[in-house]
Amino acid sequence: MTDLDVRVDPPRAQLLRRAAPALLGYAAVRVLGLAVLAAWSAARGKSAYTLLTARWDSLWYSRVAGPGYGYEVRLPNGDVHSDLAFFPLLPWLERLLHAVSPLSYADAGFVVSLIASLAAAWGIFAVADLVHGRGAEGREAEGCGAGPLRGGGGRRVGVCAVLLWAVLPVGIVQSMAYSESLFTALAAWSLYAVLTGRWVSAGVLAALAGLTRPVGLAVVAAVWVAGVTSFVRDRSMRGARAERVTATSGAQEAPRASSSTGGAREETHAPVLAAGAPAWRRALGMLLAPLGTAGYVLWVGHRTGGGLLGYLDVQAGWRNGFDGGYAFARFVADKFSSFPSALAGAGLTVGVALLIWLYVTGVRQRQPVALLVYTGVVLALALCASSYFGSKPRLLMPAFPVLFPLARALARLRTSRAVLVTAGVAVATAVYGAFWLNGSGPP
Repeated sequence: MTDLDVRVDPPRAQLLRRAAPALLGYAAVRVLGLAVLAAWSAARGKSAYTLLTARWDSLWYSRVAGPGYGYEVRLPNGDVHSDLAFFPLLPWLERLLHAVSPLSYADAGFVVSLIASLAAAWGIFAVADLVHGRGAEGREAEGCGAGPLRGGGGRRVGVCAVLLWAVLPVGIVQSMAYSESLFTALAAWSLYAVLTGRWVSAGVLAALAGLTRPVGLAVVAAVWVAGVTSFVRDRSMRGARAERVTATSGAQEAPRASSSTGGAREETHAPVLAAGAPAWRRALGMLLAPLGTAGYVLWVGHRTGGGLLGYLDVQAGWRNGFDGGYAFARFVADKFSSFPSALAGAGLTVGVALLIWLYVTGVRQRQPVALLVYTGVVLALALCASSYFGSKPRLLMPAFPVLFPLARALARLRTSRAVLVTAGVAVATAVYGAFWLNGSGPP
């Protein structure tokens, strides 16, 4: 199966039934994490719910949901932290839910996050099941895997991918009033729409993702690269078809002339869109995709008077920028200046190397081009930004396709062993999440 073959997906109800084990497992992991957080916080005299809904970025989103944009904090060193750095979709949903229910803005953010995390888990399952299910047998035969997948194929990979996303060390963020879960849900379903030929839906979801986080650019890039590649492939296939027609007509000129014009008419009207969707739908999806990101960035530029670069000025006030990874490399290198911190430096180095290895493995396993582009942009924006380094783990959370190689390896284990491994990691990450959130937490 090639990158742009449109995969035939099952009806939505059937897809939900297929995803049921993944969603149940995901919910169990999240309940475990919240229970450990509640116990840990109570022991320290803190409120777990406050940690989830009323600290760090959650407060900024609640302020935007209430009075709207316009709040900023001026620090003694001259930096200006403006709420314009936060994209508007999550605050809009908080405001909407607050308007139709007795929930506060913080409560609404928590509810949106919980629902979005389940939608994200479902989307991750749908993508993994599609990529490693129907059609995966051919890739296995070509030597892309270390061995055959046991019993469920893509379904097992999908379940494992969801569980791996759930047990990430900073997975507790998925239950916070943050935008990571909402963005991941929109990104996953936009990629699924691309892979199944629903280009207009892919464009709309990409636009919504672009209204959620700056990394929405990754979804836009995935839709555009997949769309452009589909048009290029259409053109090459039309050329190949024309060559075959010419060769056939040359070899059978006399029979064609004496038979009928029906064959020529049938050849003339043969479908030419190999991607399975009309060209106008693909073009429309590509046009819709960047509207969210572009619209908000242009609005911020107009509001601040900074023009096209206005949003970058806002981010600069938060000391956020893109330096190709120089600041992060210096941060890691500085960790090796003393022995205790050298362990952290070694861990960061291993973590980055693992991410790169997993991405390269995804390339070798021939993940669809849309997934590779999306994951590559997310990794680049997270690792090469000069933002606060403690936030990088949660910034990497939306890069779920990087987990697919690990999910394939986990899916090859016996069910009992896979459950044991996943449960052990879930307990460890639940404890770490409670410790982290009661300590430094996500900035």
